[in-house]
Amino acid sequence: MGEVNRVTVRIYGQEYTISGEMSREHIIRVADYVDGKMTEISKVMPTATAVSLAVLSAVNAADDYYTILEENQALQSRCVQLEKDTAHYVQLWDESKRNFLQYKEDAQSSLEHKDQLQKLFNEKAVECSRLSAAYADLKKQQEMLLSQNEEMHQKLQKQELSGGESESEEQIRELTLRCKDIESSFFDLQMENIRLKGELDQYRKNME
Repeated sequence: MGEVNRVTVRIYGQEYTISGEMSREHIIRVADYVDGKMTEISKVMPTATAVSLAVLSAVNAADDYYTILEENQALQSRCVQLEKDTAHYVQLWDESKRNFLQYKEDAQSSLEHKDQLQKLFNEKAVECSRLSAAYADLKKQQEMLLSQNEEMHQKLQKQELSGGESESEEQIRELTLRCKDIESSFFDLQMENIRLKGELDQYRKNME
């Protein structure tokens, strides 16, 4: 047991000696509370006896106690709910952090994938430019051969009219074969160019 304090207090004009393990300050504060209650009630009921005032003060004190007790229980329930809410928000925060980290990883992966697609796109664009240049060059060669072929046909017609040898026929056949080869290469380049353009369009869509 702790040390017992004996304190003399005045309640409603009478002195009382109160003993208890509580501190002197606490005992005085309790006595002042009871004295204040009895004084407050006596102003409303000036004819009431000290015993009646004491009982009414005890009832008021009990009412204050249970009111505070109920408020305390409500606060405890509120604290429990706040703890649950806090745990829920902490869980949401952890999930948000995990989602954010996953988003960063996905974003980094997307950037790397986009860089790879950009590199492939650039390579295909260079190849497409090369094929376009080769296509233009073959087209010029084809036009030149067609022109030469036309000239040879004209010469052949002149030789036939003049009764000359048909030496140009062989040349015309060679030019015709060369034209067919160029047309074949021309067609292959066209198909390759179409394929590359399709791949470039697909890379461009993937990078968007």
